[in-house]
Amino acid sequence: MLDADGDGAITRAEYLARVDRVASALGRDAHHPVVAASRAAHEAVFQDMDGDHDGRVTFEEYRAWVGPDAFERACRPALGSMFDIADTDADGLLNRDEFTRLRTAAGNAETDAAAAFDALDADRDGLIDRDTYLTGIRDFVTMGDSPMAAAYGTAHGTGRPVLDARP
Repeated sequence: MLDADGDGAITRAEYLARVDRVASALGRDAHHPVVAASRAAHEAVFQDMDGDHDGRVTFEEYRAWVGPDAFERACRPALGSMFDIADTDADGLLNRDEFTRLRTAAGNAETDAAAAFDALDADRDGLIDRDTYLTGIRDFVTMGDSPMAAAYGTAHGTGRPVLDARP
């Protein structure tokens, strides 16, 4: 999902392009303060992932990096900043349209995003709050145990999320 050109590594440009795609999908100006904050948060994640600091994150680097500590240290702020871009009225909630535009711009299929929204919207009020969103992603990425797991799938035969290829 992050290796846009399929060359086996995530470059800084590929990783930061997610922020620009989300901002564009949600109608945010590239210079808006929430977009700038998101770009800075994603830059920090990229630096954290790039273990050998060569400007490319290989699958091996990602695999060594991913986990609960990395999520809390780096991903939570970055993913929260993407939520903030999508939360155009700044009420701390995303409706189905905002959520779907966020997730599809981030690289998920629209049908998967819709299923993930349905899974996270436990009270069926048509809204997802920031903590529910971040907890769902954390649990999916680190444990494969999330309402989002059915929507996004697991690594074949492992029961673990596609993004987590721990042995």
